[in-house]
Amino acid sequence: MDPLEDVLTLLETRGHLSAGLVAGGRWAVRFEAPQGVKFNAVRRGSCLLEVEGLDTPVELAEGDCYLLAHRRPFTLRSAAEAVPVPAAPLFARSEEGIARAGQGDDTFLVGGRFSFGARAQELLLDRLPPVIHLPAGTGGAETVRWALAAIDRELSERQMASTLVAEHLAVVMLVHVLRLHLAREPHAVSGWLAGLTDPVVAIALAALHRDPARPWTVAALARACAVSRSTLAARFKATVGQGPLEYLTRWRIELAARQLREGGSTLASVAHSVGYGSESALSVAFKRVLGVPPSDYRKQPPPP
Repeated sequence: MDPLEDVLTLLETRGHLSAGLVAGGRWAVRFEAPQGVKFNAVRRGSCLLEVEGLDTPVELAEGDCYLLAHRRPFTLRSAAEAVPVPAAPLFARSEEGIARAGQGDDTFLVGGRFSFGARAQELLLDRLPPVIHLPAGTGGAETVRWALAAIDRELSERQMASTLVAEHLAVVMLVHVLRLHLAREPHAVSGWLAGLTDPVVAIALAALHRDPARPWTVAALARACAVSRSTLAARFKATVGQGPLEYLTRWRIELAARQLREGGSTLASVAHSVGYGSESALSVAFKRVLGVPPSDYRKQPPPP
């Protein structure tokens, strides 16, 4: 698997769809800070997105979609002067999967959120900007539009297992939005995501993720990338923010932590599977990265 696929799989990414929003006239809806990553797509009409902490609203046109990667309250509105109403009561009154605001049906949005397992904040969400806006005219956005249209069909036709299909399509949409965002704005991300935008560092990251238990050296990794050790070390540090072997250590610990959360494996087998020759070697690295020894981490309750 490649790094993006690895991380999204490790984090147990799931899509959850909410009721759609139909609005018209002068309207505004205020949402509390969401759990996970919120998304909406404008299937008809247009509106403004205001996110707490951002000075400028985002203009959303028909066909646009956005991801709200940080937990911040936000407002969707027809115009700046519209007085917002809270979203929770509005969506509690939804009928046949549709909530309504204002008067009329000028605007229609579909949306939901993505939930993740443990470690999502550090591994993924902190690496993203607060808002990712994907305009309808973005080059390469055809797959996103296809996924959104397919979600629409599933939710409107309500065939067997339509919710399950629609939620999987939402994850497909997430992957494509992240791909397009990395291609359009490589400097808007940080850490390993930024590394995916550098052709040399991306090769190194793929090699580390393909075989994390291998006893990698910077020299061996540089050969895989067809560059010198100094070039690889400098480019990796500049984009990812840490050296390649430090990154490898942290990724091994993430893999070990997942096995410990799942249970059933001995510490010795976990250590061997991620490239450590002994339990003690894993324990030292584990405590350095996560702040607790593996035995204590295993006892921690699962995250909500």
